[in-house]
Amino acid sequence: MFTPKYPPQDTAPPATAPVPTVHTPVPVQPSAPVPVPAAPVSNRPTVQLTPGSALALAAGGGAVVLVVGAVLVSLLLAVAITGVSVAVVAVVLRLLIKDLHKH
Repeated sequence: MFTPKYPPQDTAPPATAPVPTVHTPVPVQPSAPVPVPAAPVSNRPTVQLTPGSALALAAGGGAVVLVVGAVLVSLLLAVAITGVSVAVVAVVLRLLIKDLHKH
């Protein structure tokens, strides 16, 4: 199961090194400039912003910023309230334990 399986050995005769051929340089003759093809025309409609759609886009972006800001502020407030409540509980427990040691 764990023994490697090798592919069958190649039975072709060993290849000989290719013989290099000598190339003679051909002089380059100047030609007319090649015309650049025109950019393909897209059949997709272009997006045009009217003043109304730009205003709607700005209002939507502002609403997103306000919502994200409100969520972040509420999370920060929740953490602050939790911290204060844990501190109050710690003070109360400390006073209770101190009172138990007196009696």
